[in-house]
Amino acid sequence: MTMIAVCALWGMLFSVLVAEPVQAADLIRALMFQEAQRVLITSGRGLVRQFPDGAEQVMSTPVVVTQLDGGMTLNGARAASDMVKVRGRDDDLIITVAETPVSDQPQDRLSDKLSDAAGSAVPPAELGPPPMGALRGPAPLHTLVLAGAVQVIRRGKSLMVINEVDLEEYVKGVVPSEMSSGWHLEALKAQAVAARTYALYQRMMNAGRDYDVVAGVQDQVYRGRRGVDERVQQAVEATRGVVLMHQNAPVFAAFSSTAAGPTEDAINVWSKDLPYLKGVECPFDANSPYYRWRAEVSLQDLENNLRRQGIAVGTIASVTPFSFSRAGRVGRLRILHSEGELILRGTDFRRVVGYTAVRSTQFEVQSVGRTIVLAGRGSGHAVGLCQWGAKELAELGYSFAVILTYYFPGTEFNNTRFGAQAPSSTP
Repeated sequence: MTMIAVCALWGMLFSVLVAEPVQAADLIRALMFQEAQRVLITSGRGLVRQFPDGAEQVMSTPVVVTQLDGGMTLNGARAASDMVKVRGRDDDLIITVAETPVSDQPQDRLSDKLSDAAGSAVPPAELGPPPMGALRGPAPLHTLVLAGAVQVIRRGKSLMVINEVDLEEYVKGVVPSEMSSGWHLEALKAQAVAARTYALYQRMMNAGRDYDVVAGVQDQVYRGRRGVDERVQQAVEATRGVVLMHQNAPVFAAFSSTAAGPTEDAINVWSKDLPYLKGVECPFDANSPYYRWRAEVSLQDLENNLRRQGIAVGTIASVTPFSFSRAGRVGRLRILHSEGELILRGTDFRRVVGYTAVRSTQFEVQSVGRTIVLAGRGSGHAVGLCQWGAKELAELGYSFAVILTYYFPGTEFNNTRFGAQAPSSTP
């Protein structure tokens, strides 16, 4: 079955979901913590425990859920099941866990989506692993303020914490985590629609899983109420229920920080041949702080990291890119070492070295000693929406609808009042 046929099938199955603007009652399940041992839940006006049969029990605050001997306890008493679900009576929940939330954990897979646009003019960028060889200490206590309900589910010897939250409240939490709230309102609207669309796509694809999305860079960063200000709320409310569609289904609305050239075909990054994720010209992001970058990579660290991942490698002599995508990004590299030759995908090279060191696969190797020097452009995978490009287009006067249909060609909105004509590729 072709990808187009698969998309058409999904469209028939889920057209009811997005045929009209999404209703506020739609819920998203976001994985907030995945290896917790103890979870403290409080709320200003008390808690309500919700049972699978629909029954509810008012509880005093706080509630403490602990993993213990292959089971779990609730306020010190062994729970009858491996799932506890609570909501605030009339207020948000405050969750405290001695584990780093997934929104703040280093990225651990090839598809990186977190923008380096969040937070400041020269922001922290897509999260990546610490420098090679860095040590990590024990995780301190982390607190999140969440709307909706929280499920604590035991899996093995750990507890998963899942926030079941209204879709629009979820989008409000994603936008300031992925883009500075000080940016142009139309850029924030574009981010809101992309975040909403991406969440619905993942919910559609993961119906049999305990959660729809991971609240970190594996999907899109969501930190609950953190960073939600008046401008974020304005952008989300102005686009409430608006979803980007292809063949009557929500699209895989990927985004990253800085393309620094044409955006990338999805097939070159994730082996997803989607008709609306083909590269387009993007001369709009030259003001990004990561439009150009340089990195130094220790070959000793590279050797050690490869060995830790079970890849046999000797002393490295050279690192040479030899295949490139149509947009000019590194497809594969040849690593010559004392025991032979190793071929790596460009995306694998980024993962091995570190996403914050090698910000994209658009780079050249300028020198090789025991430290190699890389000169690169852009930040992120460059598939779909370019966030710094969206910022520039918004400042040039283009609407969020124009911006999104430019970066996702062949798509349309579930609400027909948002017509759009693509901008010129000349800034």
